Amino acid sequence: MGFQCPDCVRAGAASIRTATTVAGGALIAKPRVTYVVIGINLAAFLLQLAVGINTLAIDYGMWPFGIAIDDQWWRLVTSAFLHGSILHIAFNMYVLFVLGPPLERILGHARFLLLYLVAALGGSVTSYAFSDIRTVSVGASGAIFGLMGALIVAGRRLRTDIRQVAVLLGINVVIGFIAPGVDWRAHLGGLVVGAAMAAILVYTPQLFRSRRSLWQVSGTVVVLLMLVVVTAWRTGQIADYVAPLGIT
Repeated sequence: MGFQCPDCVRAGAASIRTATTVAGGALIAKPRVTYVVIGINLAAFLLQLAVGINTLAIDYGMWPFGIAIDDQWWRLVTSAFLHGSILHIAFNMYVLFVLGPPLERILGHARFLLLYLVAALGGSVTSYAFSDIRTVSVGASGAIFGLMGALIVAGRRLRTDIRQVAVLLGINVVIGFIAPGVDWRAHLGGLVVGAAMAAILVYTPQLFRSRRSLWQVSGTVVVLLMLVVVTAWRTGQIADYVAPLGIT
């Protein structure tokens, strides 16, 4: 029976190349982040049911006036984890349950979470920038649309069939424009940012293999800086609008 010393075994294991996804993430067996995000959204909705759906929506939902005038910046994040009804959260969580796992397997845990959060922020910032300042809105739809856009981009990179996702996206874009009370601005913002993030994550490994992570981080920083610029522009616009009214 053969024998190898512990140092030899460690040296041999270190020389084995770890399998990674197209985005550079580690191959995963279970999409844990998807399930954790679903759990957080469900927990937040249960809290809404306990204290009042509208109560939390007013305190933590997307409200441009509160963000610009009262410096309530947390609304850009918290609004993406609240929902307006059982049907609202049921639809969003179902789409997340269906689209999240394949995308998380493509990107890996960390990159998938990064994409989800940045897409959610992109939807919030777009809603903030172009909604009426009195509007209060909630929902993970910006992040969900970001996942749809990301899956289409990643599917193109992998040369897989993306027609079903594209049809789903098209139907929901149309619904967003014709259904009353739907924040289509957050949908489009999340879609654009999610697609951009996916392009950064799945195409930079192909173009810049030697410094993949550096380019991915740099691309993400550029996207976040653009969101900061849009947020600053909208804040100044709202401040100029309410100044003559004497509102502070």
